[in-house]
Amino acid sequence: MSKLPHVGTTIFSTMSQLAAEHQAINLSQGFPNFPVDSELIRLLQETTLENAHQYTPMAGHPGLLQEIAKLTQTQYKRFVDPAKEILVTAGATQGIFTAIQAWVQNGDEVVILDPAYDCYAPAVLLAGGQPVHIPMLPDFTPDWQRIRAAVNSKTALIIVNNPHNPSGKTLQAEDMQQLEKLLVDFPRLILLSDEVYEYITFEHKHISAHSSSLLRERSIVVSSFGKTFHITGWKVGYLIAPENLMLEIRKVHQFLVFSVNSIAQATLAKYLQLTDVGQLAAFYQGKRDYFRTLIRDSRFTLLPSEGSYFQTVRYDRISNEKDTDFVQWLVRKHGVAAIPLSAFYENRQDHQTIRFCFAKDDLTLQKAAEQLCRI
Repeated sequence: MSKLPHVGTTIFSTMSQLAAEHQAINLSQGFPNFPVDSELIRLLQETTLENAHQYTPMAGHPGLLQEIAKLTQTQYKRFVDPAKEILVTAGATQGIFTAIQAWVQNGDEVVILDPAYDCYAPAVLLAGGQPVHIPMLPDFTPDWQRIRAAVNSKTALIIVNNPHNPSGKTLQAEDMQQLEKLLVDFPRLILLSDEVYEYITFEHKHISAHSSSLLRERSIVVSSFGKTFHITGWKVGYLIAPENLMLEIRKVHQFLVFSVNSIAQATLAKYLQLTDVGQLAAFYQGKRDYFRTLIRDSRFTLLPSEGSYFQTVRYDRISNEKDTDFVQWLVRKHGVAAIPLSAFYENRQDHQTIRFCFAKDDLTLQKAAEQLCRI
C-alpha cells in the first residue's frame, strides 16, 4: 500500500520532458542555463586534486560552516555558532524533509500556505502529520486571519516560503510581525522558513527570519547554494536553527545522508571567501526586467515579481482552458514550456495563471518572447 497514493511524477519533470519531446524552449523548471562563475569552476578543479574525497563531519565541512556563519553575520547581523546551529544538507529539499521528520510527530498539524512548493506536504504525511492548507489572498499575500484561525495546540510547524515560489512575492514587515505574534501566542509552534531565493529580491529588500530576534529563536531557516550560485545540480543547501532545534534535526540527518558531497563543500568554503552575494539581486533584476519588457506587448497579463527568478502571468485574454491544458498547448503549438500554478495548490485551484523561469541567457529569453508575442 502506497504511503503517498496521490503523488505521481512532478509537474516540473512532466513539463521538462514535454519540452524535450517537442524541442521547446524550457522556461518551466527552475534552473539557469547560463555558465557558472569561472572562478567557482577553477576552485572546483583545484579541490579535486586535494585530499577532499572522504566523508566530511556529519554537520558539514568545518571551513564551510565557518563561512556560512560569517555570511549570516554579514547579511543579517546574526551570530550563529558554526559548531551547533548550522547543518549542510544535500540540497534545500533534503533540509526541509529532515526538519519536518525531526519535528513533526504522529497526528501533528502543519500549516502550509497555498500555492506551495510541492515537497512540503509529502514530507509532512511521511512523518505522520496532517498538512493544513491555507490559501493565500488573490495577490499572493498571506491571509493572516485564516492562518491564525487554523493554528492550535496540535500545530507543530508553519511553513513559509520567502521569496515565494511560484508567485515571486516577498513577505513585508507586517507579515513578519504577524509571524512573531503567532509564535508568542502558540509556544509550541515552530517556523520553517524556506528562504532559498533570499539573495534574489528586487524593489523590496528581503526580510529574513534571521532578522527578528524573536523568530530566530523558534525558526529553522532553509538556504540553497544551488539557487544562490546557479549550481542546482550540486544539490548543496543548509539549515540554520537554534541548538535545541538543530540537535533533533541532526539526529535525522545522520541516518538520512550522514554527510554531503565533500568536494562541493570544500569548494564552496573557498568560494564564499571570494564572492559577493550582494551582486545577485541586480543580476537577476536585469533578467526580470528584460523578460518583462520583451513580453509586455503580448496578450499575457504580467503579475508582480518581487523576488526569486520566476515571472507569473495570467492568460485569460488568450484562452479559457484549464492551466494544465493551456501549458501543454503552449508547448505543442508555440514551443515554450511553463508551469501551471494549479500544481501548487492542494485542491488544484485554477486561476488561469502560469509561471515562467527567467533564469536563462538573453538569447533564450528573446526567442521565447518572440513565440509568446505571436499568440
